Amino acid sequence: MQERDKSCVVQAAFEEILRGYNSQAAAIIRDDYSFTPLSVERKGLPPYRATEVFFRDGFIDRYSGKRLVFPPVLKIISNALPTDFPYHPHWKMDRCHVAYWELYPTVDHVVPLARGGSDDETNLVCTSMLSNGAKANWRLEELGWQLFPAGDIQQWDGLVRWFFECTEEYQEALEDQLIKRWYTAAMRLAT
Repeated sequence: MQERDKSCVVQAAFEEILRGYNSQAAAIIRDDYSFTPLSVERKGLPPYRATEVFFRDGFIDRYSGKRLVFPPVLKIISNALPTDFPYHPHWKMDRCHVAYWELYPTVDHVVPLARGGSDDETNLVCTSMLSNGAKANWRLEELGWQLFPAGDIQQWDGLVRWFFECTEEYQEALEDQLIKRWYTAAMRLAT
């Protein structure tokens, strides 16, 4: 059975309300455009598990196909160039370089937890903060999106090798707690 056009459902409900038939309007909404509350469950993955997904997916945004950069690399640049490449701990767009939205990898649930998805590895993908925010709690088919293939970590590693070289030469970079957390996660995977 084909799904009814949602604007037509709203129109039919609105017409019933105008006629004074709120119960019929409610029945139309319940039958054809029902409200299902989302259980918003915020579970951040620890850096180690997120880094596993980044490595597995080759630092590719699985929703756009674009390359992403290992998070502490961006932070090292911000620490060196605070005016030209600013970082803000709460990612305020008027205070944080847009690279943190476009290039910073995060992990998303393909089928959102709020929509019945699981924390299983097959439901987790690497994506940018921008794509993750745009997707929110939508399913791919609702957005007309598709999954791009994972990248090859040998072809693009998100600058992880450069990050290791940098931290060997400049140990003081590890005094930054964000950088240190990601360093520890990547070292666990590299050894």
